[in-house]
Amino acid sequence: MNIKTMMAFVGIVLMGLVQAGPAHAAPAGTDIELTPVKLSEHAWYFHGESGMASAANKGYMSNAGFVVTKDEVVVFDALGSPALGEAMIAAIGRITPLPIKLVVISHYHADHFYGLQAFKALGAEVWAHERATHYLNSPVATERLAIRQQDLYPWVNESTRMIAPDKLLSGGMKFSRGGVDFEIIDAHGSHADDDIMLMVRPDGVLFAGDLFFSGRVPFVGDANSAQWLLALDKMLDSKPAIVVPGHGAASSDPRPGMEMTKEYLRYLRAEMGRAVADMQTFDEAYENTDWSRYQDMPAFEAANRINAYGVFLDMEGAALKGRK
Repeated sequence: MNIKTMMAFVGIVLMGLVQAGPAHAAPAGTDIELTPVKLSEHAWYFHGESGMASAANKGYMSNAGFVVTKDEVVVFDALGSPALGEAMIAAIGRITPLPIKLVVISHYHADHFYGLQAFKALGAEVWAHERATHYLNSPVATERLAIRQQDLYPWVNESTRMIAPDKLLSGGMKFSRGGVDFEIIDAHGSHADDDIMLMVRPDGVLFAGDLFFSGRVPFVGDANSAQWLLALDKMLDSKPAIVVPGHGAASSDPRPGMEMTKEYLRYLRAEMGRAVADMQTFDEAYENTDWSRYQDMPAFEAANRINAYGVFLDMEGAALKGRK
């Protein structure tokens, strides 16, 4: 098993920050009602709860959004269960009677695409990066679904299916729907193998997926931290008026949050890179690193050690290959 595959399995639970609970302890009530937040003339978003996914919070710990054009609705991400997807559809229906025609998926991590089957039932088209198929065809995808069916039951259950994209994107592109201009920004190989962002051009709203975490330690796992830093620069280059992160509150002043993420990634690379150069073990490297500036941030306990381990393995592999 190679390093990337091993890290993917290690991150099966952590990738969506899943908090294990009773396998079949259904919460009282089965209805979910979501309230979208208006960002601009055309754009809205759903702000997931902070913390880890659990049956108690119905797996609602990530963000999604939608754009209302004059003819149709374009959705970005589908949240982490079919029930949440249905709740998104109901909430959108309270805003506009227009049909949902397109769903763009930021990346194929469980908390962002398990709601797709609700949208497919409406006949919506799904777009994603072509590398999403690498994940869908991997054993990791099946393993993660099985774990979620246990930990997030009944919200993720035996009826939950993984929906493949209808259109595979090989790079960035510009397009228009219902008089609104959009741009897909290709950032694959950063947080995930298939990262993309969606810019709503007339409004300056950027849906960034998990390339931007607001107010918490990001999940790095087996991400390419060097490529992620470049993706953050792409965000800044797009000059957004508002950025919607994959987790956390939308921001009209995203630079501090982006800089925090960049600082964290650079710190991981510097400290783990130094440890690799000194031929330390990972346990020694982690113990010898000062984490005080991050330890009080949300998700530190859940994510930091696995983040450091992923970067350590990446930099160890780079050292063995003789690349910087």
